[in-house]
Amino acid sequence: MQQEQRARPRGRRRGLRALALAGVLAVTLTAALPARAAQAPAESSGGQTQARRVIPLGRAVGIKLFSDGVMVVGFSQVGEQEDQTSPARDCGLKEGDIITHINSVEVDTIEQVQDVLQQAEGEPVSIRCLRGEDSLQVTAQAVRCGGDGQYRLGAWIRDPMAGTGTLTYYDPDTGAFGALGHGINDVDTAQLMPLQSGSILYAQVTDVQKGESGKPGQLHGAFRAEQDMGELWANTDSGVFGRLDDVDLAGGLPALEVAHRSQVKTGAATILSNIAGEQVEEYQVEITRIYPESAGDTRNLMIKVTDPRLLEATGGIVQGMSGSPILQDGRIVGAVTHVLVNDPTSGYGILMENMLETAGEEV
Repeated sequence: MQQEQRARPRGRRRGLRALALAGVLAVTLTAALPARAAQAPAESSGGQTQARRVIPLGRAVGIKLFSDGVMVVGFSQVGEQEDQTSPARDCGLKEGDIITHINSVEVDTIEQVQDVLQQAEGEPVSIRCLRGEDSLQVTAQAVRCGGDGQYRLGAWIRDPMAGTGTLTYYDPDTGAFGALGHGINDVDTAQLMPLQSGSILYAQVTDVQKGESGKPGQLHGAFRAEQDMGELWANTDSGVFGRLDDVDLAGGLPALEVAHRSQVKTGAATILSNIAGEQVEEYQVEITRIYPESAGDTRNLMIKVTDPRLLEATGGIVQGMSGSPILQDGRIVGAVTHVLVNDPTSGYGILMENMLETAGEEV
């Protein structure tokens, strides 16, 4: 019989978990988030539109996300050895499906789903799920496993997750923040995780796994899970967005003008990043390429780390640095998003104007 497999914790850090509960499917409750008003560009007394200004941060944080429904990421065989089956697969579920209800019951945790299945006692259960934009309903019959007598459906599912990322900016006019510069995707299906609720947590970078060719590095962080810094309201391809509660985090930091694409050029630039403790430092990089504008494309820039201190400490760009703001000529031009697996000194970035445009659409 398959057992639960959980990401090994590092200190107080929790990883994204894939649970093989031999068929237990779980979802989280859907909660309506409050509406927020979009901000129009400010005008000067002369009627001219002023450039948008935000505060670049570069601070590492814990990011905690609870999905709006739980994604099916694989299947397993359950039952007695001589007669094993996968009811979840057999009923028509597919990897990437998002389970929302079992027997018309919204389930919030793995344990709640176990309760629903045990109460059904092997009788057929109705499963409602989302597949892309379509809503589907299937019927499956859980199988009783001899090892512990639990009823299971034979599916791997995705549970709540937390990880380390970097705050990109804070907007002092709206109280909003943006982070990562890319979305939080399921590691098995690569689909964007639907957001039910989430928050950012205080974190300290405890150590760095240095990147090398073919093996991306990683920041390891310890979270202060007892207190949130802010609320998430959107998980998008261009980043995660929310409202910052601890405004002192940006206290005393200058707001910079947001660069328009036409103002960004190849050449010297810097990034703000937090690779030790809570200290944010500025490091030298070079923008080596600006990609043509393309609808829906979030890889707008190519950057290369040139700062000897950062190369010595991390090998270049590592996981957890996603969201580090990119500065050039006194403006905030974008955010680091991805590292090149075969060259950790280089990676992609998203233009800040594109990140902010998405944030406005998601308000």
